[in-house]
Amino acid sequence: MDFSIPTILSVFALSLFVFSIGYMTIAIGRVLVFRQKTRRPVLSSNDLPVTVLKPICGIEYELAENLRSFCRQDYADHQVIFGVRDNDDPAIPVIEAVIKEFPDRDISLVIDDQIIGSNYKISNLANMAKIAKHDVFVISDSDMRVSADYLQRVTAPFADSKVGASTCLYSGTPAKGLASRLGAMFVNDWFLPSALIPTMFGKLKFCFGATMAVRRNVLDGFGGFPALADFLADDYMLGKFVVERGYDVALVPYVVENVILEDDLKSVFLHEIRWARTIRSVQPGGYAASITTEILPLSIFAAVGAFTMGASTPMSLVPIAIALGMRTILHYAVCRGLTNGKSCGAWLIPVRDMLSFAVRLYSFCGTKVLWREREFVVLADNRLKVAK
Repeated sequence: MDFSIPTILSVFALSLFVFSIGYMTIAIGRVLVFRQKTRRPVLSSNDLPVTVLKPICGIEYELAENLRSFCRQDYADHQVIFGVRDNDDPAIPVIEAVIKEFPDRDISLVIDDQIIGSNYKISNLANMAKIAKHDVFVISDSDMRVSADYLQRVTAPFADSKVGASTCLYSGTPAKGLASRLGAMFVNDWFLPSALIPTMFGKLKFCFGATMAVRRNVLDGFGGFPALADFLADDYMLGKFVVERGYDVALVPYVVENVILEDDLKSVFLHEIRWARTIRSVQPGGYAASITTEILPLSIFAAVGAFTMGASTPMSLVPIAIALGMRTILHYAVCRGLTNGKSCGAWLIPVRDMLSFAVRLYSFCGTKVLWREREFVVLADNRLKVAK
């Protein structure tokens, strides 16, 4: 048997590709199953009084419409709190205008510059929580948009006393331009399918930032927002702390819409580097194993390996054909089933996948991330330190 380095590398490349086929098969199946769950009506609503906390920093694309969607909820007893840190934040006039549109709703704006840690979003949440009236908090970022039944779906799991938190996946809707489409494809084609895989192997142990709903007493039990104030992956850590307190985290069969505006490819790259280094810091083993999600780059290595081992040129191209076929199926399974369809475009798959692979490689070349125009170093325990 040939044990030369080229042969060993070729076998390794082919093996990774086989594992990648397995991942894609499971991912497509999970997306189809989850799509069916999202189409089921809410059987019951416990109508728990809830406080919605919306941390805001600056102007997001179509910010007013994003905020309006949280004010149009078909839900009996809920409070909405918008929060900013800076008196000069340009989002304030937009927020105030939205509040005036809903005079019959319990909506407030908190402007408070108190800082409790390096994660300013968590400081913002802590400041808003000071005026929260209810015992379930629903936290969602300012670039998210929801339908009128959102709160009904998010609170439904709390009918079970074992549930300490609930969370939602999110899909990407591009605002305009090629960069925005590539950013949305990252969310839809990579994040969303891969996020469904852990639910196959047991209970969910973390949350997603699109929605984190948590009981106030559970939050207080692990130290409240100050316990999250220095972490980059505050959503992951919130879920982790909830589970450590003996409660469950429920994945709600609902997909929040994330409206994505990217100025250029550099902006896409920097955002995805932050996400990649965040995941690597909290799940280093899982992040390394997720190389199997990169089926198109792996298929190219497999094709080279097959050719090196003596396969004819047409046969060596079979892995690439399989990869493109499976990626297209996954792309449309998500796009047609879990999004509004605006991010569909299989022709971008090769560009999107090679960009993802470049992000993956570069994510191992440092620990710095750019977040809200501030540069941080991500420490080994996922805590943030301002970069010098």
